[in-house]
Parts: sequence; C-alpha cells; structure tokens
Amino acid sequence: MSFLGRLRQGLSRTKNQLVERFDDIVRRADTPERRSRPVDVETIDALEELLISADIGMPATERIIEAVRRRSRRGESLRDLVKEELRAIFDAADRPVPDEVRPHVVLIVGVNGTGKTTTVGKLASLARAQGAQPLVCAADTYRAAAVEQLEIWAKRAGVDIVRAREGSDPAAVVYDALSAGRARDRSPILVDTAGRLHTRVNLMNELEKIRRIAAREVSGAPHEVLLVLDATVGQNGLTQAREFMGASGVNGIVLTKLDGTAKGGVAVAIAHDLQLPIRYVGVGEGMDDLIPFAPAEYIDALFEEKW
Repeated sequence: MSFLGRLRQGLSRTKNQLVERFDDIVRRADTPERRSRPVDVETIDALEELLISADIGMPATERIIEAVRRRSRRGESLRDLVKEELRAIFDAADRPVPDEVRPHVVLIVGVNGTGKTTTVGKLASLARAQGAQPLVCAADTYRAAAVEQLEIWAKRAGVDIVRAREGSDPAAVVYDALSAGRARDRSPILVDTAGRLHTRVNLMNELEKIRRIAAREVSGAPHEVLLVLDATVGQNGLTQAREFMGASGVNGIVLTKLDGTAKGGVAVAIAHDLQLPIRYVGVGEGMDDLIPFAPAEYIDALFEEKW
C-alpha cells in the first residue's frame, strides 16, 4: 500500500467521526443562496463543535472559524475555506531539514511510553528502504529492556547498532556511535535516548550533554531533534512538547498511534500551537507503519467529500 493509502487507513477512526458530520455542515452552507451572505450562526457553531471534537484545539479552531466568517460572503465553498486554512497552518510550521552534512544526526526524545525505541527502528527501516545506510545508537542505558528492544528492531531493519553496557554514560555511547558512523560511512545516525520528564533536571542536563558531544563531533549536529508524541493523549501532548522545546532544541515531531485515536486533528494543534513540523506519523505496529507526514494528503483524507 502507498504512503497515502496507509495514511488514509491510519486516519480511519478520525475520518469516521468527521466526514459525515462535516458533509452535513457543508451541504447546509454551500447552497447558492447562502454563499452570497455571511455564514449563519448555526453553521459556525456546528463547525466549531466538530473541529474541537477532533482535538484540533481551541486556538486553531478559532483561527479557522475567523477565516470562515471573514471570507464566507465571497461565494467560496466552506469545504475549500477550511482546507485552505489548514494548509496555511501547516505551511507556517514547516521548516527545511539540513541534510548536507554527513553523517546526519537525529536525536529521538520524549517521555516513556510514547514509542521512542520502536520509532528509531522504524526510522532506520524507512531510511534503508530509501537507499540510505543508517546506524542506530542505543543511548537509553537506564531501561534494561531498551537496548535489547532496539537490537531486535535493528536486526529486523538490517542495520548496524552501537550499544554499551547498562548504566554506561549515554553521551559516551553517542560519541562511539558518531565515530563508528564516520568510519563506516553510515548516515543517518539515529539516537534512542532515555524517556524523561522535563522535571527530571539530571536527565535534561544529560540530554544537553549529548547534544554538546554531537555538536563537537559533527558540524551542526544534532541536525534533527525529533520529539515522539502519542496521538492518543491529545492536547496533553502539547504540554509535553512545550517543555521539551525549551530544554532540548526540538525541531520536529513524530506523532505515533494515529491509528488508535478518533482525535487525529491533534496534528493541526501541534502545527498551529507549537509552530513545529510533523515529520512522521505512526499508523500501525508494523515495520512499515511509520510514514513521512504529508499535510496535503492528511487534509484531503480528513475532509474529503463523501458523497
């Protein structure tokens, strides 16, 4: 199945909540006689309720509603207005990924339970499928099962792994991985870090040490710091993200478990509220179920016309 097909499949629970209700709103609002005058209060209220129920969040919802109010009397389709505003939200959050330096260093960060280690394995598989020669680094030396879990994923993906004994200094493991990556001409280097909360000062300091080591060894590293968020926790994930942004230089999001929630609109809230691009989304448990995020396809999947 194509990336687009897997994205649509992963969004099926959210689509089931949205599509029919959105079509009802559009059918009421997009009659010729209504397009010539401001959108009515009933339509506005229904649209606002729908967007909030999908976990798009209040700030993004207010922006979309304001755009609908402002432009509705111009004769534009309500469906097109909503989709255009969503595209503008994602466009504003987009930023280029520096990829001219080898090895390309990617730190994977987040709290426990979001799927960080699994994400590293799936990213490695995706990179290899795209012709790269990735290397994974097991820098989570605190959780006994983390290294073993990553070794299993590395083997499945057919990529090298650099690890150390449990309790080793994570920054030293990263140093070893960068050295190995240069020696073996591997890129990207995907670093699995320990799950941490922003309140654990020692762990956040450790993450900063990892970043310093990476910057010292490779120009511009880490080139990406990807925060893994669980889509099923909805708006609570935004609170996690804000704390990590300040402490670890997050510049991209991996949104996992999108297939497990009916509130996949949280992707819009992330882009709008955090001004961070979503790089990848998880739409299943399989090796190939982490896919590059495509905003246009995401919007089309959520707000496509059913009838």
